[in-house]
Amino acid sequence: MSVITSTACSRALGDELRRLRDTCTDLGGVHMAQRLGWHPSKVTNIEKGKARASEIDLVQFLTMCGKDIDFFEDFRRRYATAFDEYVLQVSGNLRTLAFAEATAKLITSYDALTVPGLVQTPEYAEALYRVGGFVAEERIPTAVQLRIERQAILARHTRPTCLFYVHELALRQRVGDDRVMEDQYARLMFNTDMVRIVPADVVIPSSGCVLWEYEKSMPVAFSETDLVNVFVQDPGAIARTRLLFDHLEEVALDAGQSRSKLAEYVSPPREDFDGRGPRLA
Repeated sequence: MSVITSTACSRALGDELRRLRDTCTDLGGVHMAQRLGWHPSKVTNIEKGKARASEIDLVQFLTMCGKDIDFFEDFRRRYATAFDEYVLQVSGNLRTLAFAEATAKLITSYDALTVPGLVQTPEYAEALYRVGGFVAEERIPTAVQLRIERQAILARHTRPTCLFYVHELALRQRVGDDRVMEDQYARLMFNTDMVRIVPADVVIPSSGCVLWEYEKSMPVAFSETDLVNVFVQDPGAIARTRLLFDHLEEVALDAGQSRSKLAEYVSPPREDFDGRGPRLA
């Protein structure tokens, strides 16, 4: 076992090991360590993603949890890159994403063409999955439910401080029908303490990204595509991400201006429903 810098992925997989111990054994961390012949701190560090477990460590831990060789091979494959500065995951894998969001103290994001997932309405999320074409029809209800469940972090007493930069082009993208868009605009207005609109005439050469910041861990930059999720902990990449958000702070509307801009979309002139107003551009 080697002690190194933890990552979003190592912490998520460490937490997965902790949950396996909780659900598959009746052992606390200290008793688990005694059974394995380890020092208690070794179990703690592995479960917190602060230390890389060797393959032998993983075999011993997972065997104690009653897991077979197939489970070990799958976990070993995912664990192999968990401590890398750049980690790629299949887009549909939300475990690491949800854990990274839930443990962050500060979340800053920029979205160019869609409303951020943490402030999407269920209807908007469903319509977005349908027009995207990357999620099978039968899986859409589950995907929507998982996305909405992630929003629970915003209702916590100790919720992360969030700032969502949304380009005005995302407001003009028609996702679903009039009612879906009206409800989504209203949701954004309700959250204008967290939302800043980037005006339509401002060019931002970025498709979007997220920066998660933690109390005792390094920041993590995140980028999502239809095919892959990218988790980045490279200091240079983090610095470039901060430069993007510094620029967005300069060009985005302030809270009051963002609310006024959103009001234009919530209550457009009646003739705009025929496609001549900003809502349907």
